[in-house]
Amino acid sequence: MTHPPAIRALLASALAVTVLPAMAGCSVGGEPRPRWFSASPSASAASPAVEQPAGSGAALTEAQARAVLVTEADLGEPWVPTRGARTWRDGLLKATTRDRDCQRLLDVLYTEEPFGAPRGPQATSALDDGDTDAQLRYRVAAHRPADVDRALGWMKSLPGRCGRFTAATTRTGIQNVEVHDLPLPPVGDARQALRVTLAGESEEGEPTYLTMDIAAVRVGEEAITLTNGGLGEVYAEVTQQAAQLGAQRLAEMTKQGRAQI
Repeated sequence: MTHPPAIRALLASALAVTVLPAMAGCSVGGEPRPRWFSASPSASAASPAVEQPAGSGAALTEAQARAVLVTEADLGEPWVPTRGARTWRDGLLKATTRDRDCQRLLDVLYTEEPFGAPRGPQATSALDDGDTDAQLRYRVAAHRPADVDRALGWMKSLPGRCGRFTAATTRTGIQNVEVHDLPLPPVGDARQALRVTLAGESEEGEPTYLTMDIAAVRVGEEAITLTNGGLGEVYAEVTQQAAQLGAQRLAEMTKQGRAQI
C-alpha cells in the first residue's frame, strides 16, 4: 500500500520520537544526520531539563507547548502554514439541531474546545494541504484530567447517540450528518477520535460533502486537540499519525519537567 507523502513523513517523525532519547548521547561524527534528527521548532528535543517526578502537577510552559506542536516540518509537502480559516467553517459548522448532545458536537467542531477553556499555557498550529485543500488545526493546552476524561467519555458515546441526524445552517440549508468512531493508536493516558461527515448542497445547488476528523488525547495534565477537515479528500491516517506523534512528543517533554527553552 502506497501512502501519501504526508503520511510517510509522519511515520518517519513518529519513529524519530521513539529513538531520539536512545541516540541523544551518541556522536555521529562527520556523517550526515537524518532529516528528523536536526533541531527544528517542532522537534521533541529540548534544553536540559530540571528533573521532576512524573505527575508533579507542573504544567508545561508556553515555550514547551509550542515545542511539541505538530507543524508543516512534520507533515512535509503539500502541507504549509495556513492561509486562514476555510469558508466551510462558517458555512457548514455554524449549524443547529434539536438534540442537545448533537448540538454540542457541532459547537465543539466549530470552536475546537471539547474541554472548555484551558487553565494554563497553550499553543496552536494550523496547516493547509495544498493538494486536497484540507485544513489541520492542532492545539496543546493544560486542562484538569477529570474534565478531559469526562469529555472523552462523552465523545465516545456520540456514534451511538448522534450516529445520524440533520442540522440546519444559515448558508447551505439542511445537512445530513453522520458520526463514526475513528480508532487512534494507543498513546497518552486517554484518547478518543471521531469522523463526522456533513452532506448537503451549496447556495448554488451543488452537492457538498464535508469530512471532519476530531481527535483528542490526554497526556498527564495536558491535552491535545486535533481537527482535520475539508470538502475534498481527508486522510484518516494523517489524523491518526499526527495524534500519535504529538502524544509521544508531549510525553517526552512532560518527562523532562519545567525545562527552560
